[in-house]
Amino acid sequence: MPNDTNPLPRVVGAYAQTAVDTALAGGADAGVVAAILGLTEAQLRPLPESIAAARYVALLAQASALTGDGDFGLHLGERMTLATYSVYGMVVMSCSTFGEAMAQVMRFESLAHDLGRSVLSVEGGTARYEWHSPEFARSTRHLPESVFAGIASFTRWLAKREVPIIEVGFPHPAPDNVAEHARIFNAPVRFETPVTYACFDAALLAWALPNADTSLFDLLTQHAEALLAARRRERQEPEILSEARQAIVMLLARDGATLAGVAEAIAMAPRTLQRRLSEAGTTFQQVLDSTRKSLAADYIGQPDLSLTEIAFLLGFSEQSGFSHAFRDWYGQSPASYRAEKMGRAVAPR
Repeated sequence: MPNDTNPLPRVVGAYAQTAVDTALAGGADAGVVAAILGLTEAQLRPLPESIAAARYVALLAQASALTGDGDFGLHLGERMTLATYSVYGMVVMSCSTFGEAMAQVMRFESLAHDLGRSVLSVEGGTARYEWHSPEFARSTRHLPESVFAGIASFTRWLAKREVPIIEVGFPHPAPDNVAEHARIFNAPVRFETPVTYACFDAALLAWALPNADTSLFDLLTQHAEALLAARRRERQEPEILSEARQAIVMLLARDGATLAGVAEAIAMAPRTLQRRLSEAGTTFQQVLDSTRKSLAADYIGQPDLSLTEIAFLLGFSEQSGFSHAFRDWYGQSPASYRAEKMGRAVAPR
C-alpha cells in the first residue's frame, strides 16, 4: 500500500465521513477510529479535506470487528447519500439520463476517491459496469461491497424506483451468509470473479432522471474540471501547496477562500498554514492569486460560461472585480482574451 506521506492516493473527507459515521453508529470506539485514520477524535467530524486511501481501507478492514457487523461494507453503502460523493455527485444530479450520469461518474470519480476506477461497456442488450481496484479491492471485501452497495442505493434514490440488476460479481470469496447481498442487490451475486461488476439491461441507460436540474450541468462540470486540474498538480508540487489549492478551488464559489477558511478545510491552524507555505517558498495570497489566474484561463475558454458566472466561480462578488484582476493577470480584458483564444469575436455577456 502507498506510504501516508505520498499525497496520492487519497479519499475525500466527505466520502470517508460516511464510513466514520457508520462505524461510530455501530458502536466503534471513536479513539480507535481516529487512530486508524491518523487523526484525533476532534478531527472525526468534520474530517479533513482528504485522508490517505490506505488509512481509509484500513478502517474498512477493521470496522467489522470494531462494530460486530459482519456486513459492514454493505451497510456502509446503504448509508451513502448525495453528500458522500462530493462535487461529482452534484454533477450526476444535473444529468438528464442514467447514461449521461454514468459517463460523468467515470469522468469525475477521482474527485471522491483514488480507490479504483469505473468502466462501462455495452454488448448486445446488456450493459456491464466494472470497478477496477487492483491495489485495494482485495485488501478487504468491505471496500468493493461498500462501493457497489452505495451505487445501488444512490441509483435507486436518483431513479425514485427500483433499478433491476441482472447479476453482481465480487472478487473475494463468498462469506458464510449472503442474505444481505441478496436483499441489497435483489439479483444473483457471484464471488471470486476477476473484477467487481454489475450487469443490467442496457435500456436503463436511457432512463430519465426525474429530479435532474440540467441547467446547472455546464457550471458544475466546469467546477469539477478545475478540481481535477488541481488534483493533477499534486504530483508536481509540495503536498501543502496541492492541499491549499484544492481547498481554495472548493471554497472560492462559497466566498470562503480566506486564510482562515482554507486552514480550517485542511485541519490546520492559520499560522501553521502560513508557516508551511513559507517553507514551500510562497504565501497564501500568492497561492490564491495563482489559483484564480489559472482557473480564469480555463474558464474563459468555455464559451457556455458567461463572465458573470466565471466571476462567481472565482469568488468575486462583482464582475468588475474579476475584470480588473484579469487585466492585471493577462494584460487585457476577459472579453478580449476570450475573443483571441476562441479565434473569433465574442461579445461580452
